[in-house]
Amino acid sequence: MFETGATLRIEVRARTTEARCPACDGVSGRVHSRYQRRLSDLAVAGRAVLLHVTATQVLLRHQWLPRRTFAEPFPDLADRYRRSTHALDGRPGARLSGRLGAATSRMTLLRLIDALPVPEPTAVRVLGVDEFALRRGHNYGTVLIDMDTHRPVELLPDRTAESFAAWLRAHPGTEVVCRDRASGYAEGARLGAPDAIQVADRWHLLHNLTDAVDRVVRAHRSCVKDPTPREEPPPSASTSVLSTPTGAAQAAAQPGQAEGRRAANTRRHAEVHELLTRGVRLKSISRTLNLDVKTVRRYARAAAPDELLTPNPTRGTQLD
Repeated sequence: MFETGATLRIEVRARTTEARCPACDGVSGRVHSRYQRRLSDLAVAGRAVLLHVTATQVLLRHQWLPRRTFAEPFPDLADRYRRSTHALDGRPGARLSGRLGAATSRMTLLRLIDALPVPEPTAVRVLGVDEFALRRGHNYGTVLIDMDTHRPVELLPDRTAESFAAWLRAHPGTEVVCRDRASGYAEGARLGAPDAIQVADRWHLLHNLTDAVDRVVRAHRSCVKDPTPREEPPPSASTSVLSTPTGAAQAAAQPGQAEGRRAANTRRHAEVHELLTRGVRLKSISRTLNLDVKTVRRYARAAAPDELLTPNPTRGTQLD
């Protein structure tokens, strides 16, 4: 036995020297190999118990048998492929009743357990409430959890505020209601336990924060600058006479040359000012260059292209 913090590790080895094959019922004591099975057992004094079982791979002597090797079984400890010794059905009880001389079937034991009366729920200081699906998308119920013991207390047939409030009135003493964002549970807690504090658990807090951040980012997506400049559409053939760029703009827009924001501003600035010197109005320039009137006015007011790259320090954005 080894103790590691809150875990007790127990080394287990079989005493028998022979094992019986579960398939052909052949008996052999010839060892082929060994391996370890790790089984979780019931806790002892609040500490988790882990069984390290040294199992033997047995080799059969006869060539005519359908299988040559098999693992040493531990029927009294755990079934094959099981990773815990916890019994979750009626088979262990049926085996025990047979040894005690009162043999019965596992289904009879399960029916007897199912017929036991359910204990009445007592007052719960911290009550957790959440919905669950009886039939996903159609019928939903409500599960009530004692948050101090993390055990279910009651199952309600629906998820309405009236049912939750009626249960709280019938079981007074709740001081804290841990719920999700459903308005029905909030209303039910307010009506059934008006003095109780309503809180959210950690999962719903993180879920609420994620939704809030997503809404803020979507609302202010236009405030985030795109790191890659957008390519301006080429001028159409019908407007090629009015939108001929100057020599400096031509040098900035040669094919194969990467066009950044500075080059695009330089080209647009030259086009706008060239049309202004010809006496073209701002609205005509807007239609010719396929730009907004406000954008054309901003290019027209800038004496140099570099002024368009300087942000306004007195004007912030919604995202800021």
